[in-house]
Amino acid sequence: MQDSYSTEFIYQLFALIITIIVVHATYVALVRPQAEAFVAYETTQTRQDPDYVPRRSPYVVVKDYEQETCFILVIWALAIIGYKGVAAVRERRLLGMELVPLSEGMSVLPEDTRELGRHIQGLPARLQGALLPRALMVALHRFASTHNIQDVSSAVHGVCEAESERLDSEMSMIRYIAWAVPSIGFIGTVRGIGDALGQAHKAVEGDISGVTASLGVAFNSTLVALLLSIVLMFALHQLQSLQERLILDSEDYCDQRLIRHMRVR
Repeated sequence: MQDSYSTEFIYQLFALIITIIVVHATYVALVRPQAEAFVAYETTQTRQDPDYVPRRSPYVVVKDYEQETCFILVIWALAIIGYKGVAAVRERRLLGMELVPLSEGMSVLPEDTRELGRHIQGLPARLQGALLPRALMVALHRFASTHNIQDVSSAVHGVCEAESERLDSEMSMIRYIAWAVPSIGFIGTVRGIGDALGQAHKAVEGDISGVTASLGVAFNSTLVALLLSIVLMFALHQLQSLQERLILDSEDYCDQRLIRHMRVR
């Protein structure tokens, strides 16, 4: 388990570094130059033709630092969700395997647990740390030591509950990002409104270009942050649903494939 935590930490760290590099490079090389060129073109057209209707460009909408930060955080969070989702899908594959070779009508006595445990211990080390093999091994060990089927069921339930709490605690960073993204959008809103108020004297003199540009920053940052937050929350809920189904199905696997076969003389 410790190796899997180390691997996940290294993955998250490199995912963050790569995301920062790629997103910032995209902004420097593409987004901000395109936004500046579009704004300059629109300004020229407006001055030449008073009836010209300004257009909106996606480059202008996402060009500010708040939007860039939101993109970095959301892509990083989606990378973490993808990693956890792949891990959950791999563990679900174990549900289709015969980890305990018992046919219908066979009984498991306390003295049979050692032999059944060898089949699970023969799995690769990375699979033995998955939820289902761990729950089955706990069930076999508990049955061998207590000869109590109800105690075995409680032990399996406890393993699944502990796994649920562990997975939930590991989602704390993703939940923090899901909270932080709209907050960063609101920071952009406050910054934009503050800049607009700072240029109010120019608007009184008839030049409202600075005020409108600052208000654009305010509204665009909130718009992008809220849209990205919706995408992130959808992915987060999909991951939680996948993990919850894995835990419930693993507990049901233990009940149907092992515990119901247990007998005490």
